[in-house]
Amino acid sequence: MRNSNKLLMKIVGYGLIILIAAACVPPDTEEEFPDDEWYVEKDEERCDQLLSSAAEYYKNKDWKSTIRVYRMLTNDGCDRGNEEQVYQFWAIAHERQAQFDSSEVVLLQGLKRLPDNLNLYNRLAYAYKRLNKPEDEAYVYQDILDIEPENSETLKDLARVYGDMERYEEQVEVLKQILELEPTNKSAEGDLVLAFENLGLDPLDIYRTRFAHNPNNVSYGIDLADQLMRSDEFVEAIDILEDLSHQWSKNGAVSKKLIFKKLAQAYIENGQLSEASEAYIRLFEEDSGDFRTAIEIVSLNIDIPDFETALLWIEKAIEIAPENGEPLGYKGNVYYQASLDCREEVPNTDDKIVASLAQKYFKMSLDKGYRKFRRDVKYLDENADDLLFGLEDWFLLNDQSVSLKPSGDCYSWVKEALPKDPSWRQ
Repeated sequence: MRNSNKLLMKIVGYGLIILIAAACVPPDTEEEFPDDEWYVEKDEERCDQLLSSAAEYYKNKDWKSTIRVYRMLTNDGCDRGNEEQVYQFWAIAHERQAQFDSSEVVLLQGLKRLPDNLNLYNRLAYAYKRLNKPEDEAYVYQDILDIEPENSETLKDLARVYGDMERYEEQVEVLKQILELEPTNKSAEGDLVLAFENLGLDPLDIYRTRFAHNPNNVSYGIDLADQLMRSDEFVEAIDILEDLSHQWSKNGAVSKKLIFKKLAQAYIENGQLSEASEAYIRLFEEDSGDFRTAIEIVSLNIDIPDFETALLWIEKAIEIAPENGEPLGYKGNVYYQASLDCREEVPNTDDKIVASLAQKYFKMSLDKGYRKFRRDVKYLDENADDLLFGLEDWFLLNDQSVSLKPSGDCYSWVKEALPKDPSWRQ
C-alpha cells in the first residue's frame, strides 16, 4: 500500500512538471520580433522567394503557412521596404483565424515602422473592436484623425465608440464635427439629439445658449433656426432668421442668401406662403441671375393662388434663361393650374383656351429636353376633345378671329392670345 502511494505521488509529480513545462512554451500565435537595433543583411533572392511564398499561401487562404512565412520574413529582415504589405497581410491572416490579439501585436510592430500608415491603423481599430477594447479603439481613431482631421468615416466610428462607452460629452463634440462636414447627415443629427438627452439636456437649450452667447455668429443662428424647425417651432425660427436677415453690415452675400432660403422654408412650413414668396423675392434681389429662385416664387404663387404674380415671375425666369426648357415648362404650369382652378365641372371655352396655352409651353419645354411635365402633355393630348380648344370649338364661335384670348374675371391677367391653328379653314 505504501509503495502504491509512492507511485501515485511520482505520477502526480511528473504530471505537474509536464504541465508547468507546457505552460512555459509560447503559443503558436505569439509573435516575437528582432530588436529595432538588430539588423541582418538582406538576402534579396531569399526575400523574394519568401514574399512570393507568403503571397501564394495568402491567395490559397492557408493562414497558418502565411503566418509562418511572414514570421520568417521579419526574422530575415525581409520586411524592410515591404512593411505595409507584410504587416497588413500578416495581421489579416491572424484575423482569419480569429487571433485578434496576435493581429494587434503584428500591427503595433508595423506602426513602429510606418507610424502614419492608415491601412494599419484601420486594421488595428478593427482588432480592438473584435477584442472588445473600446478605449484602445478610440485611441486608434484619434491617431487616424491626427493624420486626417476631416475623415468623416473615422469620426463616425469614434462617435459610435464614445456612445458605447457612455462618454456622451465627447460624443457630442465629435458629432458636431461630423455635421460640419456633412450638414445633411440625418443619422448624425439623430445621434446628437440622443446624446444631449443622455446628458439630461434639451438640444434646443444647447443651441439657444450657444447663439445667445454669440449673437453675431450667423452659423449659430442658422443652426438654432434649423433645430427649431425640426421641433416645429416655426415662429421662433422665423423671428431669428428675420433678425439675421436685417444684419446687413455683418453678413456676407453667401450668408444672406442662405438666410433667405431658410426664412422662406420656415414660412412655408408655417403655412405663410405669401411671406415665403417675399423671402424668395429678397433672395432674388441678392442674385438676380438665378432663374430657379424666380421659379420658386412662381410655384409659391401658384399655390397661393396668385396667377398674375406667378406669370410675372415666370416671364423673368424666361428672360434670364431663354434657351432653358425649365422656365417654359413652368409657364405652361401657370396656365394649366389656372385652368384647373378657374373651371367649373365642365371646361368652357375660356378654360380650353388657357389649357391650350399651357400645352403649347409644355411642348416647347419638352422640345428643349425638360421632361418634368411630360405626363401633363400626354394627359392633355389624350383628352384633347374635352380639355383643349380645337376646330369644333372655333366653328361654334361667332367671332372667328385669327387668335383668341380668354375672357372673364378669373382670366383677366391672361394677355396672351391663342393663335388659330392654320389647319382650321373658315
